[in-house]
Amino acid sequence: MIEVTSIVKTYGSGEAAFQALNGVSFTINDGEFVAIMGPSGSGKSTLMHILGCLDTPTSGSYFLDGKDVSTRTDDELADIRRLHIGFVFQAFNLLPRTTVLRNVMLPLVYAGVEESERDKRSKKALLAAGLAESHFGHMSNQLSGGQIQRVAIARALVNDPTLILADEPTGNLDTKTGEVVLGTFQRLNREHGRTVILITHEQDVAEHAERIITLRDGIIITDSRSHTRRQAHHHEN
Repeated sequence: MIEVTSIVKTYGSGEAAFQALNGVSFTINDGEFVAIMGPSGSGKSTLMHILGCLDTPTSGSYFLDGKDVSTRTDDELADIRRLHIGFVFQAFNLLPRTTVLRNVMLPLVYAGVEESERDKRSKKALLAAGLAESHFGHMSNQLSGGQIQRVAIARALVNDPTLILADEPTGNLDTKTGEVVLGTFQRLNREHGRTVILITHEQDVAEHAERIITLRDGIIITDSRSHTRRQAHHHEN
């Protein structure tokens, strides 16, 4: 589903040039749950922008669903983001005095989906994200942090994306609430077959994924099954 080959990203030129990514290569299969981890300055945010079609590499290729997206124009990238990628950010980015249902519907309004279909798809996404139906009519500023993040996850799901890209999605949540939200991603991956890429700088957050790719100074230093999932696999056998 995702094939990244020799991705280089350079900012600036000449003596001021800075190489944020230095020849990164990996593949991610349909239905995988992968964490991309690294400290600040490791290149993980740059990689997230490229995977999310928010930026293009200086060299190398990025294939998403068999299409090379590394050389697309800004307009083409916008279409790919709208049709194929669901984003969940650390800042929830919801409209505060707007109902939960309306917040989730917004991408469908922009996509020109008719009202009855918008309503049906938004409710389905909210239930998949684990929010109780009794909250659908609430204003988003009446919810807890964990509930708000689940609304944001539902909004990411509503266009039925190929890929869910979560950038530090628990960064504004306490540990207990963060666990609930990470459990939501695990359930979407296991029960609904969603491909999830989680960007984080925290090992315990990354351990919720099946596989962890670790970056440092713009290169991959490890790519392995997570410790937690290895233990679970060991107990199953």
